[in-house]
Amino acid sequence: MQKQIRNLLSILAILTAATAFGQQVTWTGTAEPLENDEYRIVLKAEIPAGYHMYDMGPYENGGPNATVITFAPSEGIQLEGQVEPLTTPHRYFDEMFQMEIGTFEGKAQFAQRVRLTAEQASVTAQLEWMICDDRSCMPPEDTELTIAVPAASASTTPAEAQITEAPAAPAAKDAAGSKSIWGLIIEAILWGFAALLTPCVFPMVPMTVSYFLKGEGGPAMGRLRASLYGLFIVLLYTVPIAAIILITRIVGGDAVTADIFNWLATHWLPNILFFLVFMVFAASFFGAFEITMPSWMVNKTDSKADTKGIGGIFFLALTLVLVSFSCTGPIVGSVLIKSTSGEFWTPILTMLAFSVAFALPFTLFALFPSVLKKMPKSGGWLNSVKVVLGFIEVALGMKFLSVADQTYHWGLLDREIYLAVWIVVFSLLGLYLLGKLRFAHDDEMKHLGVGRLALAIIVLSFVVYMIPGMWGAPLKGLSGYLPPITSQDFVLGANTAAAAPAATSDATVGKAKYSDFLHLPHGLQGFFDLKEAEAYAAKVGKPIFIDFTGHGCVNCREMEARVWSDPQVLEILRNDYVICALYSDDKKVLPESEWVTTETGKVLKSLGKINSYYALKTYGVNAQPYYVLQGADGQPLVEPRGYDLDVQAFVDFLRKGVEAYKSRQ
Repeated sequence: MQKQIRNLLSILAILTAATAFGQQVTWTGTAEPLENDEYRIVLKAEIPAGYHMYDMGPYENGGPNATVITFAPSEGIQLEGQVEPLTTPHRYFDEMFQMEIGTFEGKAQFAQRVRLTAEQASVTAQLEWMICDDRSCMPPEDTELTIAVPAASASTTPAEAQITEAPAAPAAKDAAGSKSIWGLIIEAILWGFAALLTPCVFPMVPMTVSYFLKGEGGPAMGRLRASLYGLFIVLLYTVPIAAIILITRIVGGDAVTADIFNWLATHWLPNILFFLVFMVFAASFFGAFEITMPSWMVNKTDSKADTKGIGGIFFLALTLVLVSFSCTGPIVGSVLIKSTSGEFWTPILTMLAFSVAFALPFTLFALFPSVLKKMPKSGGWLNSVKVVLGFIEVALGMKFLSVADQTYHWGLLDREIYLAVWIVVFSLLGLYLLGKLRFAHDDEMKHLGVGRLALAIIVLSFVVYMIPGMWGAPLKGLSGYLPPITSQDFVLGANTAAAAPAATSDATVGKAKYSDFLHLPHGLQGFFDLKEAEAYAAKVGKPIFIDFTGHGCVNCREMEARVWSDPQVLEILRNDYVICALYSDDKKVLPESEWVTTETGKVLKSLGKINSYYALKTYGVNAQPYYVLQGADGQPLVEPRGYDLDVQAFVDFLRKGVEAYKSRQ
C-alpha cells in the first residue's frame, strides 16, 4: 500500500503534464459511398477540451444557441431526408434556462444522405455553432464546407476546413480577474510561510543550519551560498510549472497555453484525481500511514548534498523540496488551481510567490545559523499541526469533487450536502482543538492552551456561520467554494418572498427596439440597441449601463441571479442608469440597412454578430458577461468589469460610474 501511495505523486505529475493540447474547433466533411448512387455526407466537429457545444435543438423562449447545419447542393445532387446527429448529446435539465438541453463535448458528428444524379457534383454545408466553458461563452461562429461527391480518386478523403475559435480575449479575463491577482499572490505567500510549520518541512531546519555552520570562505561567501540556496529552492518549485506552460505554448500555440490550466480547473479527470489525492493526504495526516518520496531518490540527492560548492547547495535544496513535498504537494496544487484563469503568467507568478515565501526562512537560517536556538524543538505540537492539516485537506478536497459534479451535472454534491460535510469536518476540528478528540500519535494534553482555545473559538464560530446556509442563507464569504444556491433543494422563504417592484413605466422604453423578443431580468426595463439607448440617455441625463450578454451565457444568468438581484444593485440600475443589453449570440437577421461590413469585407447580418463585432472592436473582448458604464461622450466612465460575484464590488462599480458621470457634466 505504501509503495502505491509513494508512486501516486509521480502519477499526478504525469497526468498534470499530459493535458489536452488541441484547443481548436475543427470541422471536417467526408463523402461516404452507399448504394444506388447514394452517399452520406458526414460532418465531424472537434470541440476543444473544457468546452461544450449545444446540440441541434431547436430551442425557443430564451434557450441556448443550437447548432445549425444547412446543406446547399449544386446541380447534379439531391438531398435525401434531414440532417441527423450521429453522436448522442448529453441531455439534462438546465436550471438557468429552465428547460432540457443537449450538449456535445470532445467530438460531434452529423450526417446528411444525398443522391448523385451526375458524374460528379458538390454540396456546401453552412455551419453555425457556439461553444461555452464554465466561465464564459464564445460568440456564435459560422463557416462553410464544400464537399466533392464522389471525393477525388473515389476515396473518402475528407474535404477539410479548419476554424479556430480562440478562447476569450485576454482583455475580457483581465476585466474579471486583474484585481484578484494580488489576492492570489498574497494567499500564495501566506501558504508559503505556513508550509514551514508542516511536519515534513520543520525537521529540515536543523539539517539546513548544520550544513551552513560548516561553511568556509568568510562572511561574503556565506551570504552568497545562502542566497544561492534560497534561489535554488525557488527555481525548483517555479521552473517545472513554467516549463509545462512554455512547452504547451510551443507545441500548441497561444490558444493551448491560454487554456491548459482552465482544462485542469474544469475537466473531471484532474478534479477527481486532486480530490482523491487530498483524501489520501488527509488519511496520512490523521495517522493511517506515512507518505514519503521514494527513499532511493531522497538518499541519492542527500548524498550529493554533502559535496562542497554550488553543486552541494543545489542538492541540499533538492533534498528539501523532495522531502517536504509530502506536505507541500497539496498546498502547491491548491495554489495552482486557484490561479487557473486561462492566463499565461498567473500560475507562474503565484508559484513564484509561494516558493519565495517558502524559501525565505531557510535562506535566513542559512545566513544566520544561530537563529535555530530560538526555534521550538520538534515534538507533539507538530503532530497536532499535521492533524489540523488533515481536516483542512478534507474540506479543500471537496471543492475539486464539487467542480467535477457541477461541470458534468452528476448531481452528487448539492449545496446542502457540501455544507453538511464542511459543518461536520470543522466541528470535529473544533472538538480536536479542545482536546475532546485524540489520534494515535497525539501526546496527552494535560491542559488547554490559550492558543488552541483561540483557534477552537474561530473554528466553531465558522461552523455557526455556515449552519444557516443549510436553509438557503447566501454565505457570501464562501461563495467561491460552495456549489451555486440553485443546486439547493430547500431555501427558506423562497416561495414567499415578494417579487421586486417593476421599474417605472416609460412609453419610450416600453417600445424599445427588439423588446418584443428580448427582455431584462428582475422587471428591469431598458434597451437592446445602443444608438437608441444613447438617444434616451441624452434625453433623461443618465449614464448607460451596457451589458454585453448572450442567451447561451450561463455566467450571465448567474450574475443576474446572484448579483443583480441584490436590492442595492437593483435600486441603482433602476434609478441611476439607462440599461442597454447587447446580446452577442442572437440570430435575428436585421434589415439590410443595418448590416455591418468588417475590415476584412465580411458582412454581418444578425444582431448577435453585429454586437459581438462591436464589443471586440471597441473594447477588445469577445467573452460575456462584460459590463461598461458609458458617459454622454460615448467613453467609459470607469474601468469595465467582467464576471465577478462580489456584490459589494459591483455596487461600488455602479456608484463610481454615477459619480464620474456627474463630474463630467
